[in-house]
Amino acid sequence: MRSIYAICVMAIFFVGCTAEQLKQASQQLGGILEDDKLTADQVASGLKEALIKGTSTGANQASKVDGYFKNPQLKIPFPPDVKKVETKLRQIGLGNQVDKFVLTLNRGAEEAAKEAAPIFVSAIKGMTVQDAWGILKGDDNAATNYLKRQTSNQLRGSFKPVIKRALDKTQATKYYSDVINTYNKIPFVDQVNPNLDDYATQKAIDGLFILIAKEEKNIRENPIARTTELLKKVFSQQ
Repeated sequence: MRSIYAICVMAIFFVGCTAEQLKQASQQLGGILEDDKLTADQVASGLKEALIKGTSTGANQASKVDGYFKNPQLKIPFPPDVKKVETKLRQIGLGNQVDKFVLTLNRGAEEAAKEAAPIFVSAIKGMTVQDAWGILKGDDNAATNYLKRQTSNQLRGSFKPVIKRALDKTQATKYYSDVINTYNKIPFVDQVNPNLDDYATQKAIDGLFILIAKEEKNIRENPIARTTELLKKVFSQQ
């Protein structure tokens, strides 16, 4: 069962291969694919569809109102490296200001998630057949983990301006400045000014990967999640 799924995962990446790489991979897989009565093109298309569906579904879930804020796994808290700011402000009765910032911070992540799917789709299309071999022995979230390892830096660079615009749009940046400025005016405290964009970008990406891993596992294990005939055909071979 795992071997058939692993072969399917590898086949998706034929799109990015040279003719020689495709020939070598096809020779290794040809007999098994023939026995399963699935062509390499079918398997490649099916797995590509599955991964794109997983990333798109994850991004769509995250981009809904409260997609981050009311999901305990995704909710972005006050930056932990300046936790003392939150603690101090709550002590002096300014907890409402902190809560308002946390809400707008998560709203910013939800807004940014609307633009995440194309970034992930581009990363999927950029995978090679050699990359796929590393997934063959992987777990149920092997493809997600590969995306995380190989694309995080690229995603961070692409996603940071998106999250910055979203934070500005939801006024999270303004509230953050208000919170930090209020804290810095308290006598005898050490001044703080951490980078909100970096923090929010990383937390937003982490949340997306959580949802993508969940969807990948769901598609693999749950026949109901295979919403097209091609997905059903490919994954019925597991």
